[in-house]
Amino acid sequence: MRITEATFLTSSPNPKDCPAPNKPEYAFIGRSNVGKSSLLNMLCNRRKLAKTSGTPGKTRLINHFLINNQWYLVDLPGYGYAKLSKTEREKFKKIIDNYLKERTNLANLFVLVDSRHAPIQSDLEFMQNMGQMGIPFSIVFTKTDKLKPAELENNIAQYEAKLKEDWEELPPLFLSSAVNRDGQEEILSYIEEINQNLK
Repeated sequence: MRITEATFLTSSPNPKDCPAPNKPEYAFIGRSNVGKSSLLNMLCNRRKLAKTSGTPGKTRLINHFLINNQWYLVDLPGYGYAKLSKTEREKFKKIIDNYLKERTNLANLFVLVDSRHAPIQSDLEFMQNMGQMGIPFSIVFTKTDKLKPAELENNIAQYEAKLKEDWEELPPLFLSSAVNRDGQEEILSYIEEINQNLK
């Protein structure tokens, strides 16, 4: 699949303010500063569709984009950003939880993980929660261009080992680099496959 049209629709403070759930929806989430906006721009072949920032925790709302007039791409606020106050962290957690529970058209959640690090507890806990809530999700390892192949392989193996402590079957895994455009074809093909199955 190629993205030929990507239009920003709206930013919503709450799930009830989101667009009508009349199209398949694919949401992207991760810890702050995981490279989410850069990945979204790469997927859509746009430089400034999603706003990138050197300041973690920049995404504060649920941002909807209409893709090829057929499905929604959603940029969710990040989680696990320590510099936010406890009140703000709780507020974002509530927004995210309500979104995930209420969006009946959510076809898949892409959980972004920084490939440069060994398994991080907040990532593992978030995925565990998704499993318990029955939310279909995939894992996208970002910034793979920053590592040597052996380091990348080792970090992913560590994540797989940790996940297999609780999961019999692992969710789909994708490797991505916004710099090298790695993962673009695989992620978009996966979305296209789900869209076809929903028809």
